[in-house]
Amino acid sequence: MPYRVDGHELIGRRIRRQRLRLGMTQVDLAIAVRRTQSWVSKVERGAIELDRTGLINVIAAALHCHPNILLERPYVGDVRENQWQVAAASILRELRRYDLTPAFEGAPRSSGDQWRDVKRLHRLRDAAANVAILQTLPDFLRESLALADRSSGREREEAFAIYAVACKFAHTAAHALGHPELIAMTCERAAWAAQSSGDPSLPAVADWMRVWDMWATADWESSVRLSDKALASVQSGYDAGDPSALRVWGSLQLRAAVSCARNGEVDEAETRLGYAQEASRRVGTGDGRGPVFDRHSLTFSAGNVQIHRVSVALEAGDQARALQLNDRADPELVAALPKSRQGHHAMDLSRAWLWAGDRAKALEELERAERLAPQLVRNHPIARATLRRIVYGERNALRQRLRTMSDRFHLDDQGVFR
Repeated sequence: MPYRVDGHELIGRRIRRQRLRLGMTQVDLAIAVRRTQSWVSKVERGAIELDRTGLINVIAAALHCHPNILLERPYVGDVRENQWQVAAASILRELRRYDLTPAFEGAPRSSGDQWRDVKRLHRLRDAAANVAILQTLPDFLRESLALADRSSGREREEAFAIYAVACKFAHTAAHALGHPELIAMTCERAAWAAQSSGDPSLPAVADWMRVWDMWATADWESSVRLSDKALASVQSGYDAGDPSALRVWGSLQLRAAVSCARNGEVDEAETRLGYAQEASRRVGTGDGRGPVFDRHSLTFSAGNVQIHRVSVALEAGDQARALQLNDRADPELVAALPKSRQGHHAMDLSRAWLWAGDRAKALEELERAERLAPQLVRNHPIARATLRRIVYGERNALRQRLRTMSDRFHLDDQGVFR
């Protein structure tokens, strides 16, 4: 019998509770998620560990709830670990005041000065310092909105762009920490501010955020349609070689690739990855003007395409291909990625090795992920599920080895394993 997690960790128990609330049978749920009743039964009993985000989202959609209900997120820690929720509440307060006169004393700084603060947020995001991001944002959102309220022309447009990008930082941190209300509201406010930003690519970035949110409802087809709508809006900039449009276009193709893979459209996912690869080539080529500030904080690159290829292979359930793709990847391109992206990639590799039956390498990659981005990994439901599977696998393997040895020593006659 497999080892089971404690009640507060057992996703199967929460699935069963939500199913019974809706009056659904195991057969009903099995039909909805295209599995067997036996499989649903094993999930609810804890005999199967769910370690695929797409599958968890499909189950949540069938049960008409947010995935965080099943994952019991946000996770409850000690007093220090819970302080980020204070910052999240302050951000929500500012976002609700978006169409009121900002409560800001004194004169707001210029857009140039505020963009310099955005660079600091980039560094925090790259380090996956999500708590620090949330703690920084309440005052920053208030000041950028005050600048928009008190300025005109290009300065006003830049203030709205800063506000939208700040919402994107909050959106990323909220996803990492598991705060669905903050996720939804930051996405809405980013779309609102983008329309007044004068930035032709920023509305597409807001759609890029919405695609991420759509995954929670397992609406893969709508996710692709929204990606294509956003792609069309930046197509002219992409064709002209605008650096920002190239990054947004490539990032949207990666979003579409994951959506297609989760919908079982592996060939289309590969096509999208090919488009993204071409976009990354064009970004890398440049035009001789030097590096361009990534104001949208998308960090799109050839390395990002490489790790998405691995992720898409895992979404298709092909861990062997995922590991092969990783072997063929350029390690320098991956190493150039922010620690947050490298941490995600290491989590993917951990799952791939675990599915391939190598728990030692799976643990090695999970440890590497934690070193790279500790806040991200310790709060990530897939990392936690992967670690549980490693732990239980080791326990079962050790128990079997001890049982075999005890048979040779005739210890079983003494009821050691009863």
